[in-house]
Parts: sequence; C-alpha cells; structure tokens
Amino acid sequence: MIANNPLRDQVRSELKKRRLVFATFFILCFIYLTASIIFGDMGLVRYVELNGTRDRMERQVDDIVKQNEKLRTQIKLLKNDPFYREKLAREEYGLAKPDEYIFQYDR
Repeated sequence: MIANNPLRDQVRSELKKRRLVFATFFILCFIYLTASIIFGDMGLVRYVELNGTRDRMERQVDDIVKQNEKLRTQIKLLKNDPFYREKLAREEYGLAKPDEYIFQYDR
C-alpha cells in the first residue's frame, strides 16, 4: 500500500482549489449573462415593454385612420349633399329657417 505523500496531497488540494475557482467563475458568468438577457438594455423585460408600446401605437393608428375616414365622408357629404348640410346646421348649431321655431329640451 502506498503511504500518503505530502506532495501528492498538496497537488490534489491545489487541483481542488483550481476547480472551485473555475466552477465559481463559470457560475458567476452564467448568472451575469442570464441577468443581462433578462434585465439588460435590450433584454426580455425591455422587449415586453416595447411590444406593449407597439400594440398601443398600432391601436392609436387604427383609431386615427377610422377618424380620418369619418372626416373624409363628412367632408364629401358637406360638399355634395344639401340635406346633410341642413341637418348638420340644425342639430349641431341650432340654426333654423326663417319663420321656424326651435324647441330644445334637456335630456
């Protein structure tokens, strides 16, 4: 049987220390990279925020497009339809023809 050699024990101890240092280094690198991927400037949290912002802006654009279409239709009717002009003048501005009375009620 081989007796314990102090040099061999010292080498084993140094190897264990080295392995521990490398393992610690790789674990810390993994933790850093994971945190960067999740919380960094272009990480997962920022990605989710930007997706929400994009969705809100797309809804706003859709609403504005619908409003523009309504306004275009209203302009076209104002230019071409005298009955629409009269209806708008009566309902929106409370105008009346001569010899007419307007009765308004609170709703």
